[in-house]
Amino acid sequence: MNMDVTPNVVAPPLPRTVADTGLGVVMMRDILLKTMFRTNQEQVSNLSRTLCLPVNVTQELVDMVREQGLVEATGTLAAGQGSEMGFRLSDTGKARALDALSQSEYYGPMPIPLDIYAEQVKRQSVRNMRITRQALIDSMGHLILPSDLLDQLGPAVGAGRSILMYGPPGNGKSSISNGIRDALGDLIYVPRAIDYHGQVITVYDPIIHTIREETEDNASQLRRSANRFDRRYVRIQRPTVVTGGELTLDMLDLVYNPTARTYQAPLQLKSNGGIFIVDDLGRQEEPPQKLINRWIVPLEENKDILALQSGEKFEVPFDTLVIFSTNFHPNEIFDKAALRRIFYKIKIDGPDQQGFLKIFAMMARKKKMPLDEASLVYLLKVKYPTIGSVYANYQPIFLIDQMIAICEFEGAPYHMTPDLIDRAWANMFVAESTFDH
Repeated sequence: MNMDVTPNVVAPPLPRTVADTGLGVVMMRDILLKTMFRTNQEQVSNLSRTLCLPVNVTQELVDMVREQGLVEATGTLAAGQGSEMGFRLSDTGKARALDALSQSEYYGPMPIPLDIYAEQVKRQSVRNMRITRQALIDSMGHLILPSDLLDQLGPAVGAGRSILMYGPPGNGKSSISNGIRDALGDLIYVPRAIDYHGQVITVYDPIIHTIREETEDNASQLRRSANRFDRRYVRIQRPTVVTGGELTLDMLDLVYNPTARTYQAPLQLKSNGGIFIVDDLGRQEEPPQKLINRWIVPLEENKDILALQSGEKFEVPFDTLVIFSTNFHPNEIFDKAALRRIFYKIKIDGPDQQGFLKIFAMMARKKKMPLDEASLVYLLKVKYPTIGSVYANYQPIFLIDQMIAICEFEGAPYHMTPDLIDRAWANMFVAESTFDH
């Protein structure tokens, strides 16, 4: 793909010591003990992978808890572990692990302190992206778009600010949103979990975050250099969160698990460094104005306010390109103050007749459906006047797929006739009628 995006996002450096992690020793101690208790891992190399810490830092942590009498050496070398010594929890360590688990079930990867994560967000900000016209063309080459649309989209995406796309349904607003996502081609780093004053908030979500390793280590090399970054982070594609009519305001709050006594990050925190798409705005249970009001502070100040179960509120980074997509006219669903806070408003309209024919011909060629002049004249002169000759981008492929389905059912070669146009049209628009219930 021919694009110009931020080429070198600075990777979070590997911690060299326990102090470099930025975490308190009590939290690290408890997570280590809980991990050993829950996983029965006894070797530093295995614990290193589970805790996502370098081996030397894990060893430093094990030595620390060993001095406190919480861990003891097994006294034997582990089978298959070469010369590696094994360690296990002492009775005191088990008691401490159980006490820690009663406060929080979280174990495994060490979290990233919130302030350190905030610095990484700045280094990989979506507002640092430089996207060229060619990048957008490459990512949207399958769409037939008005020539001036990229003139509007390019600056909006490059600014990394909020965008409102509006217009009649079926004209590619969702496809354009996905094309913008595909144009963001570089990699960033998302924490597996973050720590705020001892509260662990899990961030990495395999459903939203797509892991990408740039290079693989070569086992034959004397020194491995690939993927040298803090493994408490995951290297991913810039994320995209897509929500539609199901979006509710509580989905933008921390999710507390009362059993595990841990938190899960809300959708907008998971989308940091990427795109948050609110599709079908106006179809949610919450009024659009209320949804926009929830975004005012994040959109203007690049920070969000979240609340713990205790009611304590705190700031988190908000670094997301928010794209609102709606079939309603903005003046119908927003007041002027809300519209002012959305930086770019782009109308996505349907094609004219020439554009419609271009899309129809392209789709027919792609689907191997022969064009028939008489059928096209019938479509344009007879059928479309019944709906005011209003064209939409989705209609050509809908009509062609309908005719293909009929041909395949009847065992006939693909062909186009006015009769098939009528049958396809009947499925695209339901005729007005009344009937008894």
